[in-house]
Amino acid sequence: MLEPPAIPVRRAHDGLELPAIGFGTYKVNGFTGVDAIKSALEVGYRLVDSAFNYENEGVVGKAIRESGVPRDRIIVTSKLPGRHHQYDQARTTIEESVARMGLDYIDLYLIHWPNPSQGQFVEAWQALVDAQQQGVVKHIGVSNFLPGHIDLLTRATGVTPAVNQIELHPYFQQVEQRAYDDAHGIITEAWSPLGRANQMLKDPTILRIADKHGVSPVAAILRWHIQLGDVAIPKSMNRERQRANIDLAGFTLDEQDMKDIAAMDNPEGRSFAQDPHWHEEA
Repeated sequence: MLEPPAIPVRRAHDGLELPAIGFGTYKVNGFTGVDAIKSALEVGYRLVDSAFNYENEGVVGKAIRESGVPRDRIIVTSKLPGRHHQYDQARTTIEESVARMGLDYIDLYLIHWPNPSQGQFVEAWQALVDAQQQGVVKHIGVSNFLPGHIDLLTRATGVTPAVNQIELHPYFQQVEQRAYDDAHGIITEAWSPLGRANQMLKDPTILRIADKHGVSPVAAILRWHIQLGDVAIPKSMNRERQRANIDLAGFTLDEQDMKDIAAMDNPEGRSFAQDPHWHEEA
């Protein structure tokens, strides 16, 4: 069992601390998924991101229980689906998530997206607040929420999310959202840290920066996230790539690198509506 590599820690207004690199589990299912998550924990990941809609909460819980890593050193996340925002449904779904995982509590629970056409996300947030007060979940947050949505939650309940998990990568840098999150003590998580990787990893700017530092394009992008100040949650089923994705301390992007990547931002070309998870939420 390896000790986690030295990576920065992000802190939210409520005291939540998250490592700057976590492990994503979208489409990580079945016993191969258990093995992949156990491998990630063994090489040093301590933040594991799941969701009710990923249909793998049981796999995540099994991997955590079998990993040999003390439970209190692992931060496990799950998310409430958009179709379960009515208060009683939300409370039941949260309890189902905990039961599926076979854990006593979930460290971080998010509303997966605001589902604005339904208009019940404040009701769902109250369910998360109450579950937190009862100790079923330790910290609560949101995903794919805009500043106006978060303002509504805070005004209605007096509780500000600890986390906002959004699409965030060099092609879609979410400058205004990140500034809002920072101003309110909200940790910004990137659910798509490599964008659509096949395109991003061939980008000439990324290739040039990676070559300059003698690292892979993936490492260059993940290092950018670390220096940007967010939490990136890459996914890999391969142990060596898992290790590479978390071991990013050997180089630093310089000011010109950061400027060059900032120039890649194309906010009109990306939207969280294109999230592959989005269509599960309707």
